[in-house]
Amino acid sequence: MEIEFWWLLALPLFFALGWMAARVDIRHVMKESRSLPRSYLNGLNFLLNEQPDKAIDAFIEAVRIDPDTVELHFALGSLFRRRGETERAIRMHQHLIDREDLNESQRLQALAELGQDYLKAGLLDRAESVFLRLRGTALNDIALRDLLEIYQQEKDWPKAIDIAKALPDHESVWWRKEMANFHCEMASDALADSRLDDADTAIQSALQVNPRSVRGSLIKGDLAARRGDLDEAVAAWKRIEGQDPHYLSLAAERLMKAYDAQGRIEDGLQLLRAYLERHSSLDLLDVLFDRTLKLAGSLSAYDLVRDELRRNPSVLGLDKMLEAALVAAPTELRPDIELVRQLVHSHTRRVARYRCDSCGFKARQFYWRCPACGGWETTPPRRTEEYDLVP
Repeated sequence: MEIEFWWLLALPLFFALGWMAARVDIRHVMKESRSLPRSYLNGLNFLLNEQPDKAIDAFIEAVRIDPDTVELHFALGSLFRRRGETERAIRMHQHLIDREDLNESQRLQALAELGQDYLKAGLLDRAESVFLRLRGTALNDIALRDLLEIYQQEKDWPKAIDIAKALPDHESVWWRKEMANFHCEMASDALADSRLDDADTAIQSALQVNPRSVRGSLIKGDLAARRGDLDEAVAAWKRIEGQDPHYLSLAAERLMKAYDAQGRIEDGLQLLRAYLERHSSLDLLDVLFDRTLKLAGSLSAYDLVRDELRRNPSVLGLDKMLEAALVAAPTELRPDIELVRQLVHSHTRRVARYRCDSCGFKARQFYWRCPACGGWETTPPRRTEEYDLVP
């Protein structure tokens, strides 16, 4: 293969052009870096070294030297908000909004940041006003999610439902679960105010959006029980086993009261025993134990817990067994059993908690919505000890 003579002349020319382009780029970068205030570079260095206090001081100095640096204003405002200095963050972002030299994209970003400042400060009415201004803009989806959070904090469920319907990812599993809980909140409020027809309408909407809503079945049973239809109430609560058996413990006491009112207490005990055999649950065991202890005596309660401990060993179950043994024990043995039970009981206080599957938040009380991350139904009614028992 012969090489044309002109290629020998072109190759050095290409190398020379590449060298010149690189030099131009380097000079451009050096020029840009020199144009930046040194305090700005110091601020970045402090941020990289996780020194936010020094970074803020450096950025404030950079803004003072070069007040036209829009990006620096955004960074500084975000730092103020993260540190809890919401008043300073609000002033910073409001100053940006008032500037006339901002383009539309920057102004929308400043508005969104201002809304976050108000939200962080707990000024929900002002935050709502800002995010409503962002509806229909390029930041519409962000505004919708922030508005949804505001209405959930304010417990304004009709507005939350309207916003949820406008979300771009509605009809997803997550969306259906949240929507059902919004309707359930409305139903609970109506039931508390004895507005039974309103509660019925809300529950029908909840189950229509999410037929597997355990909370919907619970409240539907509560509504039927309030109206005196115990058969319908029991049927609603029994459906929970097919929806999510982890939540059967929430219906256990309701079922026992309904069977007791019907004079069928033994049927209720038999049903809970069957649930416990199929779906081990410490909370379900707790309800069944208390009822058995009251109705059948300490020996039956002891046998119940002993059998369950053989299937699923747990410290909480041992605490219940010692409680039953204490009642049935001879007088001279009770002090020793009580001593052991107190030691076990002190340990159970540390493991008898519910845990959010999303963020790990732990609480002694069951919540439909996690107080930490705001997730709906992310905290199943299972004690932390039960997680350790799962293979």
